[in-house]
Amino acid sequence: MGAHIDKSLERALVWLRRDLRVADHAALHHALRSARQVWCAFIFDREILDALPRADRRLEFIRDSLIGVDAELRALGAAHGVAGVGLLWRHGVAADELPALAAALRVQAVYASHDDDPYALARDARVRGRLAEAGVALHTSKDHVMFERSEVMTQSGTPFSVFTPYRAAWLRALHTTPPKPYPVAALAAALAPRPAGEAGLPGLEALGFEPTNLHTLRLPSGPAGGQALLDGFLQRIDLYDESRNFPAIKGPSYLSTHLRFGTVSIRHLVREAHARAAAGSRGAEVWLSELVWRDFYHQVLHHHPHVVERAFKPAYDRIRWAHGKLADEHFAAWCEGRTGYPLVDAAMLQIDQSGYMHNRLRMVVASFLIKHLGIDWRRGAAWFALKLNDFDLAANNGGWQWAASSGCDAQPYFRIFNPIAQSQKFDAQGRFIRRYLPQLAALSDKLIHAPWLAKPSELQAAGVQLGRDYPTPIVDHAQARAATLARYAVVKNA
Repeated sequence: MGAHIDKSLERALVWLRRDLRVADHAALHHALRSARQVWCAFIFDREILDALPRADRRLEFIRDSLIGVDAELRALGAAHGVAGVGLLWRHGVAADELPALAAALRVQAVYASHDDDPYALARDARVRGRLAEAGVALHTSKDHVMFERSEVMTQSGTPFSVFTPYRAAWLRALHTTPPKPYPVAALAAALAPRPAGEAGLPGLEALGFEPTNLHTLRLPSGPAGGQALLDGFLQRIDLYDESRNFPAIKGPSYLSTHLRFGTVSIRHLVREAHARAAAGSRGAEVWLSELVWRDFYHQVLHHHPHVVERAFKPAYDRIRWAHGKLADEHFAAWCEGRTGYPLVDAAMLQIDQSGYMHNRLRMVVASFLIKHLGIDWRRGAAWFALKLNDFDLAANNGGWQWAASSGCDAQPYFRIFNPIAQSQKFDAQGRFIRRYLPQLAALSDKLIHAPWLAKPSELQAAGVQLGRDYPTPIVDHAQARAATLARYAVVKNA
């Protein structure tokens, strides 16, 4: 197949970023079609890494995933009789390292996938300029989402700000342009051997990082790990519409980190979900909608980059958030799982211990921080950015602005989750709470959602002393609700 393609370039470099796989890879496909020799590289970007804690599960996930990518490249090269193929890497500032590598390889073009994060856009602009000075082109293409930027617009040509009509238009676009994979294997004869002297992938210590508990968590890395999770999820996808809301059961796909780093192809996931939804699976239909939400938030970030720092709805920037010593104490209690509301605290301990939080609980804890404690949504978003394995700026921002009622198609400002009611509804037997708050395990299923409502004799029988084993609530729900409605009065008619 590759022999019949008229190739215009002698050498090209593929710059991997949030697309850590080989199969169905747009940039790699375009490079292999265009050049006679193609290398793949990943830059451990110090501008990002130096801001991370020294033990960071995401960095470990990336490094482990790159081992899988390297193995796949080696296998593809060997299958085409090309020995010595493998992944190149550099550790430094991407805007310096990538142009230097391109010069050393004497490539005519660099291929990469779009990334609409503000940092990535600024970095890519610097890289593009540096490459252009050397006569090297930077070609970027869509890979991370199904539909991006201005591909799904209203009939008047403006971006959608309400999800339901966006989803309808997205599904129409899918019908018109069904997701096709970008073939790579048949073109892989163009993969080039690594230059002499190139080292294998570095260990964490060489990058200045420490091991985490990633390997004890059930989160397999790399393209093989993503496929294994997908295979498992497809066996239970038909139940997703119901099971996804209950944090104690295996309902979600657990693919969010793989989507974030591109170890799975969004086109592959959309094909799987759409085919099953078309065959009548309600679970697949709902999961497909979650993938649409992901695209929705990415197009919001593209068209409205101000959302990173400010409310999508400007009126909501008039809200006066709690600040000062008490607010800082409340924020610390929220971060550390010491609010006195068991479901909230269990969720915050889950994210701290694993880097994962169930989606239902993300809504609960965000609502609690914003509408019970009156704390600025940006502080919560920053905490999630620090802790989440699957942190994605567009989705994280969209979720937090949804909870704050300040974003696109957000919940009404007067909708305030009752953490006790949420706990009783979605963790009725307290199984999730008991997993992360074992000191409450002996409480009855009824009392575990609000231990402060238990009689002294009931607490004693369960071996629980409030204030010693578990805190009393730091705020009262009814009082917090009244304070929030007063706080949001400035946007009542917005």
